[in-house]
Amino acid sequence: MVNEKLEDAHKFKLWKKNLIENGLKINHIEQHYTRYRYNGEILFSLLMLDADTPEGDKIPPICFMKGEVVSVLICLIDKATQDKYLLLVKQRRIAEGGFTYEHPAGMVDGTKTPLEIAVQEVREETGLSITEEQLIDVTPQKRVFPSTGTSDEAIYLYYCEIPMSIQEIDALHNKQMGTDYEFERITTHIMPFAEGHRLINNTNALLLSYLYLAKVQDFELMASL
Repeated sequence: MVNEKLEDAHKFKLWKKNLIENGLKINHIEQHYTRYRYNGEILFSLLMLDADTPEGDKIPPICFMKGEVVSVLICLIDKATQDKYLLLVKQRRIAEGGFTYEHPAGMVDGTKTPLEIAVQEVREETGLSITEEQLIDVTPQKRVFPSTGTSDEAIYLYYCEIPMSIQEIDALHNKQMGTDYEFERITTHIMPFAEGHRLINNTNALLLSYLYLAKVQDFELMASL
């Protein structure tokens, strides 16, 4: 397997393009560490940037290059009662090594659109098949950045409402998901919306919950969070 060169990576081209469009003069980019995916594509990279701003300053140099990602809130609605449930994914994360509860999410590569990736990640992480037409975009200002001072990571936020019987909803709980080639060990977790929301410690996922409730104007549920 031949690893992708930095200058050929979609996420690097996108990051560099944005820097230039915003007036930065790039003097030098140094690649300190890179991790690759199973297929040789760059997963993320630690870069040192020497660049001048239009104001004549040096921009802070460290960038953890991760590229674009998607996050999808799946709201399952009981057909009989109209009660709302969150379909979350449970997995260990490097932040502190423990289990986290999040909305399905994944990284965007250069061959698929964010919507295509969103559909793919929901299927791989939950076993649920959805279409692009079911996804509603609630991303403020096209995309958002969770760590503007140290990373180029940009997030697209979507939600999907799916009416189901309570039996169908229960059947999606505690499924073993994830892909072996990405070393994922994911378990699906279904909770009443407010209870599930309280399990989440990922700021992007928390934001998405509020954006969804604001979009559908479910202010009663929002007040209970």
